[in-house]
Amino acid sequence: MNTTPPTPAPTSVRELAEFLWEQSPGHFDGALSKILVSAATTPGAQFLDFRISTYAPKAYVHTHVHPNKEQIYFFLEGEGVLELGAEKKVVRPNQFAFIPPHLPHGLHNTGNSQLVFIVITTLTERG
Repeated sequence: MNTTPPTPAPTSVRELAEFLWEQSPGHFDGALSKILVSAATTPGAQFLDFRISTYAPKAYVHTHVHPNKEQIYFFLEGEGVLELGAEKKVVRPNQFAFIPPHLPHGLHNTGNSQLVFIVITTLTERG
């Protein structure tokens, strides 16, 4: 029997300025994100996506669904409208939303300044 513990995933400390702003598919009019941790960009990350997003006034992401992801949005600046299924909620700093798999959701910056928020996404199953 092998009693050697598994090798831990590598860790890192990074600077926000190292990352470029990206506009992902389905995001429009200045809905930008910096993808800070993801399986595609971070050695050892398998189930987690961590990003900071900023939406210019009028920017939005279409209503969409993730069948195998949970998400948390934590709002830092600005205001907007978050669609969660049939509900529409005004969001402002220090509010957060939990979005379970299969829940249709979208987000619009309805304010006069940048809407800034953190997004944490976890895979609930592979595939």
